[in-house]
Amino acid sequence: MNTSGLIVMVLSVGTAASLFSWCIYKVLTTPRETEKVHGVDLHTPDMDVDS
Repeated sequence: MNTSGLIVMVLSVGTAASLFSWCIYKVLTTPRETEKVHGVDLHTPDMDVDS
């Protein structure tokens, strides 16, 4: 592998590892995030039929 290939590989792996680490950090350190999670109430047209 030549020098330019090694530089590109190190930059891409470093970027992916940094993004992954930042995402894990945000997930673990965001307070009270479960209060913002809302359920989805699915309402389909077949539920309107009065049987």
